[in-house]
Amino acid sequence: MNRDHLESMLIRHEGMRNLPYVDSVGKITIGVGRNLTDDGLSQAEIGMLLDNDLDAVIRDLQSFDWFIGLSDARQQALCDMRFNLGHEGFRQFRKMSHAIAVNDFATAASEMRNSQWAHQVGARATELAQMMEQG
Repeated sequence: MNRDHLESMLIRHEGMRNLPYVDSVGKITIGVGRNLTDDGLSQAEIGMLLDNDLDAVIRDLQSFDWFIGLSDARQQALCDMRFNLGHEGFRQFRKMSHAIAVNDFATAASEMRNSQWAHQVGARATELAQMMEQG
């Protein structure tokens, strides 16, 4: 069987979408006709998505001059925070970023704790702020 031809035909018939949509029978669908409602994702697909997302998060945080020099715990805390907030949301933490740049980790942790984000995520923010503070 010519797999390339089959893929081309499926893309032509199903379309290719990078964002979820509701198909003609009410199923949440993504990609080339992937029925998320009934089929979901395999563990391997979930792992691949997470790997891709983490690569993007790390690349984004490496754009900050201070990121590379941080301890592993602080890098992980910031990666978790950036993963949760997204690119734009993370960049709203200007005072935290400035505090990290001058190695004032107590203030950085305080900025994390005293934010709307902390109220939304609760224990997650407490844990990440503690990692920031203690390194």
